[in-house]
Amino acid sequence: MIYSMTGYGKSVLQLPTKKVTIELKSLNSKSLDLNARMPSIYREKELTIRKLLADNLERGKIDFSIYVEATAEDTSTQINTPVVKQYIEQLRQVVDGNEIELLKMAVRFPDALNTVREEIDESEWQTIAVEINKAIEDLNSHRLDEGKVLEQEFNKRVVIISNLLDQVIAMDPERVEGVRERLLKGVEDLKEKYDENRFEQELVYYIEKFDITEEKVRLKNHLDYFIECINSKDSNGKKLGFISQEMGREINTIGSKSNYAPMQQLVVQMKDELEKIKEQLLNVL
Repeated sequence: MIYSMTGYGKSVLQLPTKKVTIELKSLNSKSLDLNARMPSIYREKELTIRKLLADNLERGKIDFSIYVEATAEDTSTQINTPVVKQYIEQLRQVVDGNEIELLKMAVRFPDALNTVREEIDESEWQTIAVEINKAIEDLNSHRLDEGKVLEQEFNKRVVIISNLLDQVIAMDPERVEGVRERLLKGVEDLKEKYDENRFEQELVYYIEKFDITEEKVRLKNHLDYFIECINSKDSNGKKLGFISQEMGREINTIGSKSNYAPMQQLVVQMKDELEKIKEQLLNVL
């Protein structure tokens, strides 16, 4: 079971005087890259939110947002009545005017309005915290769905590489015989006498140098281990990345040792499929 790092989660909470919307967006990243946006009243809870997200989302470029929309009369700004009255009295001594005109001028002066700093309501925050967890669950559900699509893609590519490997294995005896024939023909073309026993010894040495038995076995083991990790309980994109690197190492070695055009063509196809796997692994959690 694997999870994608790409996902979206949302939760909406209706409170008596406001609507709170929580959004989570996630993209792929090598580590946890968290960006949090929220009204100033909730800033004191930012560290708590970051820890919660880090514990539950592990990796990815995460955008977390809290949006608040007022749905009833709820204002933190109040008229400073004594100050406004003093301003009006002072204005009367300077200019003639009716009460409305004087009031319009007075409210523009400093300290005419008081902005009361909102204090966070702990009971309200507990309700919001529940909704944040719901948004996280929604995001992880989305990640799991995306992971299932990736899993199908990986299984498809691994089967193709495995089939190509089977063709390489079937072709190997033909390759060895071809190498033997080319060497023998090359020696015969020299039209020189040679020691057949020595030639056989040199031929065995040459063929052993280009033997790919170990690479075939290791590549098969890597393919099996890759599928085993995909089906394990935990999603580990980094581990899968390491396995894919080992797969690439064995495929490259087979290509360099093959010295046989038909086999090298199969190696090129395996490399192509492996690159598709590596590209998609960037999205795995």
